[in-house]
Amino acid sequence: MTEITRVPLKPVAKGSLTKLWLGVAASVVVGAGLALAAAPIEWGNIEVIEEIAASEPGGQTQKLTIETVVEGTGPMASEGQFVFVEYRGLLASDETQFDASQPIPWPAPGIFPERGTPFPIEQGATVDGFYKGLQRVQKGGQYKLTIPSSMGYGDQPRPGSPIPPGADLIFELEVIDIMDRADFEAGMAIHQQAFEANQPAPPPGLGQ
Repeated sequence: MTEITRVPLKPVAKGSLTKLWLGVAASVVVGAGLALAAAPIEWGNIEVIEEIAASEPGGQTQKLTIETVVEGTGPMASEGQFVFVEYRGLLASDETQFDASQPIPWPAPGIFPERGTPFPIEQGATVDGFYKGLQRVQKGGQYKLTIPSSMGYGDQPRPGSPIPPGADLIFELEVIDIMDRADFEAGMAIHQQAFEANQPAPPPGLGQ
């Protein structure tokens, strides 16, 4: 197994850890977003979600963009929902893969999609560019989300990360499903019960 896949990095922000129970707990790191909202601009099948002016004279304007590779159906995902995605994370400079979604061994099959990692659309739950990009996707769609460094990990990625300072990122996304928070939490409760029911009984006398 390569170094990239042995320590997968979710597209989550820096900060304190919040745990989503996934049979084994999957971590979502919480942090603050950096950019201001802007009206989307569409260029063909590439949408400019947001632009950030250069911080220095002569510098380049940074753009958060999403390219629709395959159109989805239904309404776009929105704040408070969970999006199940198959994804690959790439460095924009040379398309080196630094992360990819992995199968999740849900203990109660049939409650959630068989494929896809669930991400909450909630400010601070993921890096700002990923949070805003998820709000431009539809179920069944495939997308290429390009995140400038100022809306990703910036100049100080987490220690040990394969993402270098100042790196722009690309996420190739396939949207498997979009779920309301209430449905997601109800499903998680079922998985929790199934997980606990499958745990071995404690040895006789334990805790007595």
